Amino acid sequence: MTDEPDLRPAPAVRPAHSRPLLVLAVAAGGLLGTPVRYAVGRWLPTPAEGWPTATFLVNVAGAFLLGLLLEALARRGPDVGRRRALRLFAGTGFCGALTTYSTLAVEVDLLADADRWTTALGYGVASVVAGLAAAAAGIAVAGRTR
Repeated sequence: MTDEPDLRPAPAVRPAHSRPLLVLAVAAGGLLGTPVRYAVGRWLPTPAEGWPTATFLVNVAGAFLLGLLLEALARRGPDVGRRRALRLFAGTGFCGALTTYSTLAVEVDLLADADRWTTALGYGVASVVAGLAAAAAGIAVAGRTR
């Protein structure tokens, strides 16, 4: 026996994107998040050149849920096994499909093209600020629960 450190490399862990069950978890979450976003869009259609309420709501709700989920999972231990699968299903899959920052960018552009600069700027800034606040609120809520 020697006092020298063990310099052997740690066993390789396959990345999530090469593990079929984890890819399936993301897809399953996306299959649930997408129709929710679609339903909110149908329920709250955006008036011509108006405030895109549906996109705003799904993005803020998704930010809250993601903050809640990630904080709750982090408090329970490392990102492995079931926690990792749940994060990929609910975080990457569901919340990723629910939220749509690309649509936010398009809507800001459409408002600006219609010379609704104040609405475009307000919508863009409010979306980011509300999203950050919602994520912080989700983290705070998860921090208060056991």
